[in-house]
Amino acid sequence: MKKTEFNADACPIRTVLDRLGDKWSLLVLSILGQKTKLRFNEINKEIGPDISQKMLTVTLRSLEADGLIKRKVFAEVPPRVEYEISDLGKSLIPHLDGLVVWALDNIKTIKKSREKHKV
Repeated sequence: MKKTEFNADACPIRTVLDRLGDKWSLLVLSILGQKTKLRFNEINKEIGPDISQKMLTVTLRSLEADGLIKRKVFAEVPPRVEYEISDLGKSLIPHLDGLVVWALDNIKTIKKSREKHKV
C-alpha cells in the first residue's frame, strides 16, 4: 500500500476499523453470525443490560449502512423488524471468530501486562 493511501479519507483500514472498532459492532455481528434472524429485543437480550436501546439502534443502522447486516420490516401492527447478517457480514465472521479465539487465549497475559503498566 502506498503511503498516501493511509490518509484518513482513502485508507480502507481506517474506514473498516472505524466501524468495527466501536464498543458494540463486533458483538452484534458475532451474535447475528450465530443466529439466523433476530428481532431488536432478542439482540438486546443477547448483549445484556450494558447497551442502551439508542446505542443498539445506532449500531444496527451503521452496520446496515455498511452492508454487514440486513433489516427487514414486516407490514404488521405493531411493526415487526428482523435483522440478519448479510453475505458481506458472513465473510467477516471467520476473521471475527479468529479474533475471539485470540482474545480468549491471550486475555490473562494482556491483563497482567496492563496491571504491570497500570493501564
